[in-house]
Amino acid sequence: MLTPVDVTQLPVPVQRILQAPPKLQEMAARGIAPGVKPGDLVLLLVVFSSAEPPLGELAQKTLGALPEPILQGAIGPDLAPQAIHELAHRYHGRIEVLDRLLALPGLDIETVELVAKIGDETACEFVATNEERLLANPRIIELLYMNRNTRMSTADRLVELAVRNRVELNIPAWKEVAAAIGDELIMEASSEPTPDDLLFQETRAVAEQLAALGEDDVYDEDEEGNALLRDKFIPLQARVNMMTPSQKMRLASLGNKEERMLLIRDSNRLVAVACARSPGFSMPEAEKVAGNRSIAEEVLRVIGGTPEFTQSYVVKKSLAENPKTPIAIATKMIVHLRESDLRAVARSKNVTGPVQEAARRHLERRKR
Repeated sequence: MLTPVDVTQLPVPVQRILQAPPKLQEMAARGIAPGVKPGDLVLLLVVFSSAEPPLGELAQKTLGALPEPILQGAIGPDLAPQAIHELAHRYHGRIEVLDRLLALPGLDIETVELVAKIGDETACEFVATNEERLLANPRIIELLYMNRNTRMSTADRLVELAVRNRVELNIPAWKEVAAAIGDELIMEASSEPTPDDLLFQETRAVAEQLAALGEDDVYDEDEEGNALLRDKFIPLQARVNMMTPSQKMRLASLGNKEERMLLIRDSNRLVAVACARSPGFSMPEAEKVAGNRSIAEEVLRVIGGTPEFTQSYVVKKSLAENPKTPIAIATKMIVHLRESDLRAVARSKNVTGPVQEAARRHLERRKR
């Protein structure tokens, strides 16, 4: 964590303002501090920004709209890490400012991580160019990958960089993502978004529009239990179908319920598993998926191995009844079923023999 400002080490002119009457402090919070260097003024504003109103509010407002001479004059080799951090936070959208800030000797890596997390497309592209820093601090790659503003092509290059240098990342479904990237053609960095970048952006926009329409299920079922995609989701499915596996996996990590419910049925099982490992994959989604016989066994294995999901009786019952569930997981769920459900499983022709037998044995034990 970035070290707080040690006010005892601040220059004498700044110390005087810190001890000055409230009116003079308010003037300084507005950016009026004769005799104080621009870099020291920014640091003073950082200190004041955590003060009680009105001083804190004034300082924050001033930091967000620094006069150009003060902003440019502050960016120098002596600028304190806390001031660099604050300016990078507020001015990361100005690439010429960010360029200078991230080259300063006082830069703290936490500042780069902040830009990677909240930066716009241009800022993310800039941060992604320093491979040496990325490999020394993989957390930056992780934050860029999970930042929706990072281009899809850039995310692919970052994953490939990590895989090539044997750096393991803490991102959802990392093993699946790393496996997929090895089979894909990685685009060179470009000053403009690639067609794949635009496809990813369009897909996200369509998905958000659909999500805003309501809580409709993505699929209906016919009389035989086959899934039927609802008409309004066809445009989204069409875009998803044009994506590479690595693009689909990132979409699973960043996307919404509608996108995950499409992707979790993907024919590529790496993609389907990435959906189940997504940080957004929720209990209602797990309950809906656990009983579906068209879902890949690997997905059911992930759900059955996630304690958060197996707290739900619906999930446990669905996994026990689903013939696609791995036998070891299905039989583990048996012991948690109510007697009426146990009897149904023991008689069911839709479950595997070992699961039927496990249900019968557990019924017998309950009778003793």
